[in-house]
Amino acid sequence: MIMAKAVSTLSHVFFLLFFLFAKIINGSESNEEVGVYELKRGDFSVKLTNYGAIVISVILPDKNGKLDDVVLGYDSVKEYKNDTTHFGAIVGRVANRIGGAEFTLNGTKYKLVANDGNNTLHGGPKGFGDVIWTVKSYSKDSHITFHYDSFDGEEGFPGNVSVSATYMLIDANKLALKMEAKALNKATPVNLAQHTYWNLGGHTSGDIFSHNLQLFGSHITPVNNQLIPTGEILSVKGTAYDFLEPRPIGSRFKELPNGYDINYVLDAASPFHLRKVAVVQESVSGRKLELWTSAPGVQFYTSNMLHDEKGKGGFIYKEYSGLCLETQGFPDSVNHPNFPSQIVNPVETYKHIMVYRFTAN
Repeated sequence: MIMAKAVSTLSHVFFLLFFLFAKIINGSESNEEVGVYELKRGDFSVKLTNYGAIVISVILPDKNGKLDDVVLGYDSVKEYKNDTTHFGAIVGRVANRIGGAEFTLNGTKYKLVANDGNNTLHGGPKGFGDVIWTVKSYSKDSHITFHYDSFDGEEGFPGNVSVSATYMLIDANKLALKMEAKALNKATPVNLAQHTYWNLGGHTSGDIFSHNLQLFGSHITPVNNQLIPTGEILSVKGTAYDFLEPRPIGSRFKELPNGYDINYVLDAASPFHLRKVAVVQESVSGRKLELWTSAPGVQFYTSNMLHDEKGKGGFIYKEYSGLCLETQGFPDSVNHPNFPSQIVNPVETYKHIMVYRFTAN
């Protein structure tokens, strides 16, 4: 109980400072204030900001009731504004990579802003994770809805798009996210993803090699040396990518030159049901994360590009300090007709649902 109160007090002080800093750096780029918002039920709490619709923290008890923050992040909005990690953000208009930073749609070639060599990553240098969203609705014990209006030509993408993201607490231990986007006047690709880095032992607990992972994807979309899909869809059977049965993330890590950063083709769900994506468990804390989605794929990423990043409380995050499970459409789908389409036509609505369930035993 004393430990829980101490964590709660420190968290409260930290986020008051966070909020004050946010207001100072808000500047002239938007009339919207940047704020910090908490969703809380019992010992389960989630803090978010409308800058990038970012998940700042998720505080959970372990099997002994000890509270820890299990997501990687920063101490101030300024650091989120300047980061290259996409910690906790909703990324888009099109998450993941678009090869050559271009695509053709309905006979028109669209040249995007490249920010990953010659390619576009997570919507470009100023994607949805780098803008201020409007808070449309908020109730501390249930939900928060963020809204963003993306303009025609933003980062090179066609058409005006109205976007919303609602984070919801369900029961005592579930966090749901519903993302929607409506194309208002032109056909456009839309692929939103939630980019939280998880470490179920606590964000300061080191690497994630000992986390046990079961991932319900029997195929992957292999990539070239620029991490752009080749267009193939290959079985994971017999490879280091096979997590169909639970095993430690680090158990076959040496077989990969740069860690995991690959899109899995999720196995089909029952009609009208969400797909089960993954189960992750950390043995020391006993914490378990189960994830479901409506999306066809998930990017499994082991923070391979994280290099001595100064995070919360001055803690230094090194390579492999967190894992991402970014449910999504397939990367570079706009350039691969055999992949599920990401194109949203005028007055159509893109919908993407995620549900996280947390337990500890």
